[in-house]
Amino acid sequence: MKHSKRLSAPRNRQRRGALLTLIGTALLGILPGRAWAHALVGAVRPPLPLPAIKVVRQDGASVALPTLLQGKATALQFMFTGCSQTCALQGALFAAVQQKLPADLRGRTQLLSLSIDSLGDDPRALASWLRQFGAGPDWIAAVPAAADLDRLRAALQQSKDGRDNHTSQVFLFNRDGLLVWATEDLPPVAVVLRQLVNIARP
Repeated sequence: MKHSKRLSAPRNRQRRGALLTLIGTALLGILPGRAWAHALVGAVRPPLPLPAIKVVRQDGASVALPTLLQGKATALQFMFTGCSQTCALQGALFAAVQQKLPADLRGRTQLLSLSIDSLGDDPRALASWLRQFGAGPDWIAAVPAAADLDRLRAALQQSKDGRDNHTSQVFLFNRDGLLVWATEDLPPVAVVLRQLVNIARP
């Protein structure tokens, strides 16, 4: 048993080191991109609403997605907790945005990590994923029902590529819960931060 504990400490340090490397990469704005074809990139005109589907947050509460988006400028990303590559970069991206957000906008903005693994991600898994990245109170994770994923993807003009091939775009919503901007895949921190600040300070 003691021998096992000696081995676990280096592994934990390696995991923490890898996470810090990812966050550092995100802060520098040099996240690697992939070639995706998206119908929604840049300003979205007219602004688009999302379907009134229910999502379950990391605290176990069930809420309509449009209601969750109301009242704050929101940056939304897709992820799932079992993803160890792209989703880790996405978590690091939001961690960097959270760190750099101006103090006067805290409480007026929010980050939303939306899982596409309705069968594998429960509130406990979502809460654990948020803790990995030091999420504050304005960073939420949620998951919709499996039956609603296609409706959500259709609203955001995403293909039905399956869990392991999801978009790494960030979608930005105004305080009315309407989509007003969509980034490229794995955007630099500065791009997400600038758009979020612009929406929160019209």
